[in-house]
Amino acid sequence: MSVPHEAKPRTTAVVLAGGTGQRVGLSIPKQLLKIAGKAVIEHTLTIFQQADSIDDVIVLMAPGYVPDVEKIVAKAGLNKVVKVIEGGSTRNETTERAIAALGEGLAEGEDRKVLFHDAVRPLLSQRVIQDCVDALDRFQAVDVAIPSADTIIVTRTHGEDGEFITDVPDRSRLRRGQTPQAFKLSTIRRAYEVAAGDPNFQATDDCSVVLKYLPDVPIHVVAGDEYNMKVTQPVDVFIADKLFQLGSTAAPAQADEAAYRELLQGRTLVVFGGSYGIGADIAALAEQYGAKVYALGRSTTGTHVENPEHVDDALSKAYSETGRIDYVINTAGVLRIGKLAETDNNTIQEALNVNYLAPVHIARASYKYLAETKGQLLLYTSSSYTRGRAEYSLYSSTKAAMVNLTQALSDEWAGDGIRVNCVNPERTATPMRTKAFGTEPAGSLLSSEAVARTSLDVLLSELTGHVIDVRQQDPTRGASEASGFEQALAAVLARGEDMQ
Repeated sequence: MSVPHEAKPRTTAVVLAGGTGQRVGLSIPKQLLKIAGKAVIEHTLTIFQQADSIDDVIVLMAPGYVPDVEKIVAKAGLNKVVKVIEGGSTRNETTERAIAALGEGLAEGEDRKVLFHDAVRPLLSQRVIQDCVDALDRFQAVDVAIPSADTIIVTRTHGEDGEFITDVPDRSRLRRGQTPQAFKLSTIRRAYEVAAGDPNFQATDDCSVVLKYLPDVPIHVVAGDEYNMKVTQPVDVFIADKLFQLGSTAAPAQADEAAYRELLQGRTLVVFGGSYGIGADIAALAEQYGAKVYALGRSTTGTHVENPEHVDDALSKAYSETGRIDYVINTAGVLRIGKLAETDNNTIQEALNVNYLAPVHIARASYKYLAETKGQLLLYTSSSYTRGRAEYSLYSSTKAAMVNLTQALSDEWAGDGIRVNCVNPERTATPMRTKAFGTEPAGSLLSSEAVARTSLDVLLSELTGHVIDVRQQDPTRGASEASGFEQALAAVLARGEDMQ
């Protein structure tokens, strides 16, 4: 006789969004503040939407703002969000309401995993989520924490003389708590039931409730992430916005040969800058998989990207001949090295026309075609966008503009189903680079074919609004092992040596 398989317990993320925004000087809850083009809470909910280990999401929102969150959820297509309810007047009351909502519809003896997360921590990593869910297979309560880089002092106030140190705890044992905090539902429910008998019950987080009222339940600690910051003070808004701006995305997984052919067969690609280098390689690959490709360049088709009429004519021709345009790619660019004070007007105008105005014209002209096919616009930047370098002022600043253009258009065109992304290659072996720097050591540069392959993967993905890094892999450590914070930090510290 076979033993029936025990059903896997559901895992629910509870997003706590009861804050009012007073500390950041807002008249609306801080979780509705826009960072990188989206409300903070939308960033947070999207993380759980994308988490394979999360089955559904409940939002506890500040009173009076439930409809605002419901609109965000509907517009963004966040279908894992099953309930948006009002939170209480205190953190404890909000958690109690969540526990009550989680218990609705559960069969007797049924349990589930629950992750309580602050809505204003919009940079949570998938790794932390998975670690919490996995830990609940062994433990009933889980906290997330990181070591304290600062020395922590204990003080006492002495009247008008102010504060004085009374103790300096051993920093090696101190941790800074984050969220999520994860529990078996039965455990956190029992902790609150016991706490209800305490007339002085008050807590600022849920692990402390378990610690105090269920002292026999061990609370496991999962390693957190410096990137998992909480947007609480005005400076946090600025920092989070910059991290979103500078943070990059790992390249999507490559499809197999059959998938490339299935996804590209019958599609139309228009590649500006398709005469040589990355653009030519993208064109060749796409044609190999059955796409109709229009590879346009100054030296091959006489197409000058800085001329809006040339751009319009190229797109119109592709559309009239195939009846559709699915992808528009612009790899065209110029790199002129030199001190700005010594640069003539023609060189400055060329850099602005080709590196900035041309992508703007291409984007504007492509819109109507891409809206019809729900297609994608793909632009290119350089890691010099994060920090301009001497003698690269024109190139660096125009490449920074590409990132901002990508992020702005992805938000602006989201309602039309158009995706916009930006590829950020490491130093790549292209004729443009060779012309600027001469011959460089073998093996020190990415191949343009590798960048083209990743570009194709981006085109075939559902990503939008992302900066996608293409890097040579360190054989001792895969890119996927780096934390989100490390990736963002690397982007901040990067210099303009990584040129296409």
